[in-house]
Amino acid sequence: MNNKISHNFAVSSDPVIGESADGSSSGGYFSRIKKFCELDSVSNGRYSNKDLDPVPLAERTWIHRHYAVFWISDNLSVSGFRNAASVMEIGLSWRLALVNVTLANIIWGGFVYINGIAGAKYHIPFSVHTRAAFGYYLAYLMIAMRMIVGIFWYGIQTYTGAECVQSILYALWPSFRNVPNTLPESANINTQFMTSYVIYFITCLPFHYVGVHRIRWLYLTKTITLPICSLAIMGWMIKQVGIGETSLFKQGNTRQGSALGWAFMSGLYSNIGSGVTLICNANDYSRYARRPRDTFATALSVPITACFVTFIGVVYAAGSNVLYGSILWDPLLIINHWTSRGGRAAAFFCAFSFYLSQLGLNIAANSLAAANDLNCLFPRYINLRRGQFVAAFLGGWALTPWNILTSAPAFLNFMSGYSVWLGPLAGILVSDFYIVHKQKYNVYELYKFTGIYRYWHGINWRAFLAFTIGWVPLLPGFIPTVSSNSTSTGMVHLYNLGFFYGFGAAFFSYAIICHFWPAQATMLAEAIFVDDEGIDAVGVLEAIEEANLGSSSSVEVEKN
Repeated sequence: MNNKISHNFAVSSDPVIGESADGSSSGGYFSRIKKFCELDSVSNGRYSNKDLDPVPLAERTWIHRHYAVFWISDNLSVSGFRNAASVMEIGLSWRLALVNVTLANIIWGGFVYINGIAGAKYHIPFSVHTRAAFGYYLAYLMIAMRMIVGIFWYGIQTYTGAECVQSILYALWPSFRNVPNTLPESANINTQFMTSYVIYFITCLPFHYVGVHRIRWLYLTKTITLPICSLAIMGWMIKQVGIGETSLFKQGNTRQGSALGWAFMSGLYSNIGSGVTLICNANDYSRYARRPRDTFATALSVPITACFVTFIGVVYAAGSNVLYGSILWDPLLIINHWTSRGGRAAAFFCAFSFYLSQLGLNIAANSLAAANDLNCLFPRYINLRRGQFVAAFLGGWALTPWNILTSAPAFLNFMSGYSVWLGPLAGILVSDFYIVHKQKYNVYELYKFTGIYRYWHGINWRAFLAFTIGWVPLLPGFIPTVSSNSTSTGMVHLYNLGFFYGFGAAFFSYAIICHFWPAQATMLAEAIFVDDEGIDAVGVLEAIEEANLGSSSSVEVEKN
């Protein structure tokens, strides 16, 4: 029964628009092109497809060790080694920086687990879960916001991946360092790096085609190889300079009193902010879980790995300051100094390990998230596979990340501060699932745009109000980070508490609003899962198709 229900949820026998019941085209050449682009599993009635539907029972294969490996591999990346730099530069010692990064990862790792329970129980993606709180149409705005972040960071992480390829090429062919530049200075990228960029981008594409649930071996491989390479680099560094001789380890906090406290909070906000996108779309990964408790490995693996990687990054920076006269937070810059024959062999294996880590990170954190969002926005034409390719070309080429990194610091600050909006979004999702609906959803109704989660004309005004309460007070403190305008110290301090305020204010205000003005139609006595025994799944789906195609509103529901 379970297998049958899951399978039928992903398949629709309705004729698509532009095609008659006998399969013939009714609109000429344009309609044939349109039909060619449409997915085989698309459903007119539910505006869904196989990848947007709940994960079938046969594909719920992830258990606790898979999630541990997945999130460990996410932290084991080039950017992970740079984390300490962000907080040490604002006045914290390496010890306090280590505490800061670890605490930030404890917080966001815990929230990834908490928000991911909805996906683990109902096996739905973030985009569908969002409908339960925001309403069918307001959810599209939230999904689009999350999608933009995913595409943007895909481009930035592709740039880092190209740096890994460049180090590989340096190790294989030392003459590559002397490749003449044929690009103009205005391009903000040289021939050498463009070659590395193209190689990285092309080698990523096959992994987007395979699908995340089929490349667990990639995350396992990088989880094994990268710690080995990282410890090897650290061992070499300690052998060369020794730990006690580095001034970086002796450096204390350069700020004192309340200034140190607010610097700590600023660093905490920055590090949590980089993970708030994963808090929002945690269901995109947890939906593959065999059992909800299997995802608990997330809450443990994230902070442990972050502490490990950050400490190694500090050792790298301290040693490089002695060896090369400057602090190198990037391990790729360190291995680029290994130019002897044996050194180049070691550099190749380390760079290749970093390449695998960057590949896995970009798929897990960015392309998969953006693909799920595109899948929901355009279910007739885009599934997870197509969505990942769209995100790759938009993020990798349309955004030209080399221009962003070179000449647009204000835009980078803007994207880093995006948690001003994503924090309240995550707060509302958690509040809706645990407090308002008490973990009781009707999966079928989430795919029915005239159903109980439509609210008022597709908008849940309660969520909109709570979302506004969560982000508007943070705006005055956010503006100076992207412009020359100034604001009061109090507003800056509030912005440094941005995630805690945004998440907390939205969480509690949404719960309070729903307590006094509940949407009664959405309050269920029992949860309804897609593979509940005794449910006529085919009949339910046919009813959803008929209701969605035959009606655009419901008087009963609109009253909510």
